[in-house]
Amino acid sequence: QVQLVESGGGLVQAGGSLRLSCAASGSPFGFNRMGWYRQAPGKQRELVATISTYGTIIYADSVKGRFTISRDNAKNTVYLQMNSLKPEDTAVYFCNLADQSKTYWGQGTQVTVSS
Repeated sequence: QVQLVESGGGLVQAGGSLRLSCAASGSPFGFNRMGWYRQAPGKQRELVATISTYGTIIYADSVKGRFTISRDNAKNTVYLQMNSLKPEDTAVYFCNLADQSKTYWGQGTQVTVSS
């Protein structure tokens, strides 16, 4: 049973920073992608950033230059450093792990950016 445990959300003023963490536990992991998606009220869930086991990274255009994703394979943990936050970054952020057969989701953590 795979579990993804997120931490690091909260309330911050525009221009501020937050760091999200997501630790995966459970079955041994082979090649996979870990990352973050977000869902704002009334909107569809969207990709924020993902990183593969070997370090291949994908960012949404809206966060390029502001957010940095990284991972520690020894700890099965992925991080999202979010700088220069904007009110439009407000959403529930979900951790995601996709291996060759399944996709797993965390419970979500709220990020609120005030103007």
